[in-house]
Formats: sequence, structure tokens, C-alpha cells
Amino acid sequence: MVSVMERLAIRTENKFRSLITKQAYKKGEVMCIIPSENIMDKPNRFTVQIAKDKHTHVGKLAALNHSCNPNVILDTEHMVMIACRDIEKGEELSFFYPATEWEMQAPFICLCGSANCIHVVAGARFLPLSTLENHYLSKHIREEMIELLNGTKSHLEKLQGN
Repeated sequence: MVSVMERLAIRTENKFRSLITKQAYKKGEVMCIIPSENIMDKPNRFTVQIAKDKHTHVGKLAALNHSCNPNVILDTEHMVMIACRDIEKGEELSFFYPATEWEMQAPFICLCGSANCIHVVAGARFLPLSTLENHYLSKHIREEMIELLNGTKSHLEKLQGN
């Protein structure tokens, strides 16, 4: 079963949904706008985090699956989806969930099998900087990382009695 959109389609196989493209895209090309009509302060399985305490229902983009080697970026500052490499017509689209999600409401096991697989997808908060530095990260994720690092520094100063 395929849901029809202008340039993207939802494919359902064995109750699993995926988002596929109906056309080819070049690296860096804007593919679509990220919906932002329904904003809330808590995440769920159908939202994308767009700021520290803001999550938006993304409509049909909720069919985007996670990949440790994604082919799209969700730019939450400009609210667009961008091809991060050349994409062929009919290809499944995926993004790196921790690029937008600090702490996920429903963590899961990644089975992508890539050499750089993170294995447990729970949000950026739970990944080492050495993993995150290899991915595009939304502004709010970078800010959360800085806040976490600053908190670590002040915790160390307290331990040292400064």
C-alpha cells in the first residue's frame, strides 16, 4: 500500500512503514518543508524535536526511519528536509534520529549493521561526542551538548571544592 504525496510516498510492508522518494535528488537539495502546525512540549513517536522543549508532528515525514548512515538531514532551524548525498528515485529515505532528538520517548535497537551503528537509538544525550561529531546535529542538540559539558565542568569543580 502506497500513500500518495507530491514527491514522496509511504510504503507499508508487514506493518512497517518507510518513506520513499518518487524522484532523484542531488546532495544539498531541499526536498520538502517540515510541517510545524502542531507543536507540543513532549515528544512522541510521530514528532521531531525542533527546539529544547518543542516537538512537532511531522505528518507523513513520521514514516522516515532511522539510519546510522542517513541520506537526509532534517534542518530544524529552516524547517526543511535536505538530501545529504545523491538519492535515486525509489530509494528509502532515512535520517539520524539523534540529530534532532535529545532524549527519545521510545528508544529502540538499531539493526542497520553498518560499521558505525550506534546499536541503541535513545537520543543524542546517550551518545559519546566522538559518535555525534560525525553527524549533522540540530542547533538545539548542539546547545544541549554544551549545557551538559558545562554541567560536567561545574560538577568537577564542586568535587574539587572550588
